[in-house]
Amino acid sequence: MLVGALVVVLVLGVVQLAYALWVRTVLIDAAAEGARYAALLDGDLASGEERARLVAASGVSDAYVDASNASIDREAGYDVVVVELTAPIPVLGPIGPTGTMTVSGRAVVEQ
Repeated sequence: MLVGALVVVLVLGVVQLAYALWVRTVLIDAAAEGARYAALLDGDLASGEERARLVAASGVSDAYVDASNASIDREAGYDVVVVELTAPIPVLGPIGPTGTMTVSGRAVVEQ
């Protein structure tokens, strides 16, 4: 009985970790897609930010992303679009990690 409870707790922990990593991967992909969209020759930061939110909504939920930010940085002599998404850490049950995670995507601006 005790071993069964321990196995259930371990399996639920692995499921929680897998779900959190999947959501993080979806958000990273959304941020990268938004950065690539904004870095296009006729793109702008607002459209890249909107594209990132749209891709994130198609992967997780419409209102899952708390905040988004798009900016242009200078790295290694090139202009780089940076799109950041902030969302809560997903928790499947009543116990688990709390807080938020911030992910970013980058793309070199087309000239």
